Amino acid sequence: MPRPAAIWPIAALLAAALPGFAAPAAGRYDARLCVTQSAAAASCGAVTVDIRAAGVAQVRVSDIVYDLRLHSSQVDVVLKHGPMQIDWFTANYEWLGDELRFIDLAKRVGYQLQIGARRPDAK
Repeated sequence: MPRPAAIWPIAALLAAALPGFAAPAAGRYDARLCVTQSAAAASCGAVTVDIRAAGVAQVRVSDIVYDLRLHSSQVDVVLKHGPMQIDWFTANYEWLGDELRFIDLAKRVGYQLQIGARRPDAK
């Protein structure tokens, strides 16, 4: 199945990602999440990210939470609204500087999570 044109730049950046980047230290961070679907322009907004030990992170967008479980080259993503699971998928991921990028190929959706400053209320 061919990828939509808007996803190609994300795939190209994933392929060109520099080695040696990894998740930031555990803590709570301000961040920006951009979601690109098919040929539409990216939709971006502020989010809060809780990075925990052992490759676990939670990305909160209002009352929606993306639970991320990062393995060596893939991320398991579970999307929740409160206790209800809305969706899940597994995707390859890469860190590019302070940005985590992954693509849900089945739905043709690209994600870019840019980690910002650590929050003062971080534990």
